[in-house]
Amino acid sequence: MNHRDKPQRFNRKDGPRRPGARPAYGRAREGRGANDPAILYGWHTVTAALANPDRVFRKLLLTENAARRLAEENIPTRVTPEIVRPSAIDQRLGPDAVHQGLLAEVDPLRTPAIGSIARDGIVLVLDQITDPHNVGAILRSAAAFAVKAVVTTARHSPEATGVLAKSASGALELVPLVLVQNLARALTELKEEGFLTVGLDSEGGENLAAVELKAPLALVLGAEGKGLRQLTRETCNVVARLDMPGEIKSLNVSNATALALYIGANRLGLMA
Repeated sequence: MNHRDKPQRFNRKDGPRRPGARPAYGRAREGRGANDPAILYGWHTVTAALANPDRVFRKLLLTENAARRLAEENIPTRVTPEIVRPSAIDQRLGPDAVHQGLLAEVDPLRTPAIGSIARDGIVLVLDQITDPHNVGAILRSAAAFAVKAVVTTARHSPEATGVLAKSASGALELVPLVLVQNLARALTELKEEGFLTVGLDSEGGENLAAVELKAPLALVLGAEGKGLRQLTRETCNVVARLDMPGEIKSLNVSNATALALYIGANRLGLMA
């Protein structure tokens, strides 16, 4: 089993354990220079970035087919593209990357502060979720459910580039990502801002569907295989679980996030 296939256990029976138009990303992490570009590839990822006026492009590589499709769909490139053969992009990304003839080097978007998050909906808080496929899928679900922001740690979390960006399928441009140094302190600040903080864990005291939820709501999810850290659990207002009726009692963290968002959005009346 590879790392991204490890299930996130949120169920007691498992045993041991519109978003604003000015989103933000981009504090440099350890091992990456502050001036290094983010790499975006794939149709939805790159065209969403082209539609975001806050995204600064450094370079845009297109195949002839991709350039033709952009022109046919009247999508402006905003920067003079370099027309290349598909193999040139393959060399940059590797042969397994599904780039669809588009690759962009862009500036990371800036990171907002906790206090700037809108207090009229749902926020996601990620406790050291490190797999870029999972974080990208979580961002995609966050965009689908109009999540106001995703809060994660500046360390022990993947860069908003490459595989994560491709998995997010354009959501990087729609959901602000708030990078913090100390997650427990960030949760305390959210609580001071009026958020109900609900952690999801297999040892939660009650089913999330039975918890009395209110807006603004922060749903807190833990790392693949490990769940919430102890201090994170202790800082949350409530720790709940997701009960499943079937034989398999655990979900991958990105799937668990989508289910929790559906429950939360439905209970807060955000689905109408």
